[in-house]
Amino acid sequence: MGWAIALHGGAGDIPLSLPPERREPREAALRYCLQIGVSALKANRSPLDVVELVVCELENNPHFNAGRGSVLTNEGTVEMEACIMDGNTKNCGAVSGVSTVVNAISLARLVMEKTPHIYLAFDGAEAFAREQGVKMVDENHFITPENIERLKQAKEANRVQIDYTQPIQKDPPDETVLANGDSQLGTVGCVAVDSEGNLAAATSTGGLVNKMVGRIGDTPIIGSGTYANNLCAVSATGKGEAIIRATAARDVAALMEYKGLSLEEAAAYVVEKCVPKGNVGIIAVSASGEVTMPFNTTGMFRACATEDGFSEVGIWPLSVQNL
Repeated sequence: MGWAIALHGGAGDIPLSLPPERREPREAALRYCLQIGVSALKANRSPLDVVELVVCELENNPHFNAGRGSVLTNEGTVEMEACIMDGNTKNCGAVSGVSTVVNAISLARLVMEKTPHIYLAFDGAEAFAREQGVKMVDENHFITPENIERLKQAKEANRVQIDYTQPIQKDPPDETVLANGDSQLGTVGCVAVDSEGNLAAATSTGGLVNKMVGRIGDTPIIGSGTYANNLCAVSATGKGEAIIRATAARDVAALMEYKGLSLEEAAAYVVEKCVPKGNVGIIAVSASGEVTMPFNTTGMFRACATEDGFSEVGIWPLSVQNL
């Protein structure tokens, strides 16, 4: 048994032709956040502290679809959501429809620790944030020029975009669309286990580009996008509707609990058999320090490390990435 950590920056149709200026900042962010998480685990911080710390850093990075980089609704507004869960106690907290809170994941933890509830949303979540004195900013802080352009592209194509949607093809090709189309952003998440087998999971997102106002995805729904118990901790990313239908995160734990599958077997089954191809990526750790990061999309920005020295930072399947 030993500590382990995994994090993701979203899954989707990530082209192998993704240009370095789009790829490298995200890879650097994953490496940086992985090191922050590893250092915290080595300093004996609790897994709950570790996943919150890492996800806060990812939320603060505009290259991902959470916090600062959150994508826009069909009305050009921001609706962030987040969830955090402790494996030992199954205590959890979640928020949706947050538009002025700098770190939604920290607000989710406050819901868990400071209220009798699990889930607060929209005006109620914003009011609770003000009560708790968390850092808040004007909503315009989150509305970046890049995400205004992404929304414009999605509206022109009349579609709601999953993370990392491929460029919108036009005839004749439009250079602006092709230049920006592969820069879609991804949901973020982190799972961790300490050397004593304590587990925690956290996930945060800005939702889908051009989603209807009020739409809620899998991220804050316990058992869908986020779950932790005494066996494993799981964070999912991809198309929320498909992940919700599959109760993806909880099914990983259930397959371990009721069928005796290993972490790797359970996560692979959910990704390959339960969620339609092209819709999901999962990061998970077990109480014994195992880690797995399967996905059925073209790629998933991901990173992990374990106490025995193993580490990985990747985007595409290793068989492709190492060519």
